[in-house]
Amino acid sequence: MTGLKEKDGASVLAPAWVFPTVRRRMASFIYEGVLLFGVVMLAGFLFSTVTQQRHALKGMHGLQAFLFIVLGIYFVWFWSKTGQTLAMKTWHIRLVNKSGKTVSRARALARYALSWIWFVPALAVAEITGARTGAPLWGWMFAGVMLIAVGSRWSPERQFIHDLLCGTRLVDARNDLSPRA
Repeated sequence: MTGLKEKDGASVLAPAWVFPTVRRRMASFIYEGVLLFGVVMLAGFLFSTVTQQRHALKGMHGLQAFLFIVLGIYFVWFWSKTGQTLAMKTWHIRLVNKSGKTVSRARALARYALSWIWFVPALAVAEITGARTGAPLWGWMFAGVMLIAVGSRWSPERQFIHDLLCGTRLVDARNDLSPRA
């Protein structure tokens, strides 16, 4: 979406961003998790077939590293091509850089790495407290995600911390007229 702003007495076209609500961004987040279940299952099957893994705990760290890379490829590819994953398209949310253009691969990679801020603190607390499985682990994960989501209410433009750190923003794509390249 664009709007007119005055600059040195002349009208110039400048972006007038509409930002999705935290509720919409979290709905997209949850839907992304549902879609990623299939991606993770397929990648896990591929890994276990190629490595001939017969037991879930053998080669677990290799599988985790492989899934980290697969998820990185998934997000970086979608974010740098169109600015939207399937879940983001469904919820009309687009990832853009500060000038409103689709992010570069390097910036998408930085955002992917920084997005682990959602989970790392909760996983660290779960590890320290011994909550490695079941309800306690999921409780810490939920608390960590909610802390980040609620924290966005106090940030400029209600962006998440990883978007602030890497210079990206989530915008409403329903009336998006911003350039894509």
